[in-house]
Amino acid sequence: MAQDLEHIEESISSSGVWEATKAFLQQNIVFGDNISISILDVIVVVTVIFLTTIILRVVLKLITRNLPDENKGKFNVVYGYFRWLIYVVILFITLHSVGVNVTAVFAASAALLIGVGLALQTLFQDIISGVFILIDQSVHVDDIIELEGKVGRVVEIKLRTTRAVTIDNKVLIIPNHLYLTNSLYNWTQNGVTTRESVEVGVAYGSDVQLVKSLLLQAAKSNSQVLPHPEPKVLFTNFGDSALDFKVVFTLGDSFTSQHPKSDIRFEIDRLFRANNIAIPFPQRDIHIINDNNSK
Repeated sequence: MAQDLEHIEESISSSGVWEATKAFLQQNIVFGDNISISILDVIVVVTVIFLTTIILRVVLKLITRNLPDENKGKFNVVYGYFRWLIYVVILFITLHSVGVNVTAVFAASAALLIGVGLALQTLFQDIISGVFILIDQSVHVDDIIELEGKVGRVVEIKLRTTRAVTIDNKVLIIPNHLYLTNSLYNWTQNGVTTRESVEVGVAYGSDVQLVKSLLLQAAKSNSQVLPHPEPKVLFTNFGDSALDFKVVFTLGDSFTSQHPKSDIRFEIDRLFRANNIAIPFPQRDIHIINDNNSK
């Protein structure tokens, strides 16, 4: 009998503690007329934020595990902004799911967020593009790239812009969003060597085999032309005023290709003059008709 009474008292005591705990957790904290939140909701929000933090850290490690050390610091900066954005979104979603009226908060901040979003649209595009560049490693420092007809050697990749130096030693600052909206040519993606060419036209009636031999001689005589693969000559077309040829060769540094290509053109001109090979210029025949009946 005494044991039954003790069990009942313990049950009543436990029930009283549970009711008191439940009542405590359901106490509301009021923020204005339309927003209120209970202590239980606060605990749920804190738990969700804690789990979100753990997930974001795991995702960060997975993304940056293959990045070079110098790029990890740049990515962490973007991650910091992205993390706070995720926190805000998760916070509002969690509050809405537990029954908190957040409509007033959205209504008050909607106009401000739209204005800020429009003002920072291009900035965010540049930053997101910079993140993609760091992650997929499509462009590296010292790569030679061509974008919108401009060629430069990459010297620094930042989150918003990429800095490159042109052949004329001018600094080219490229907003990163251009990588997403334009075709990018990476000259050195497959290696430092590139195939270059010089085109020339000769007069009709010229000895084409001699032309081929002279073009190969001009290319092979240049010290910057690599011996393998060997230079080749292509007979490209029967033009309006000339027979069109192209000599193709390989260079070890395409960034300065204009210099060996210029030297090869000088040599071609010298060889052609020495062997009486004419480089024609466009010619037109004009026929004048004298109509005496019009007088």
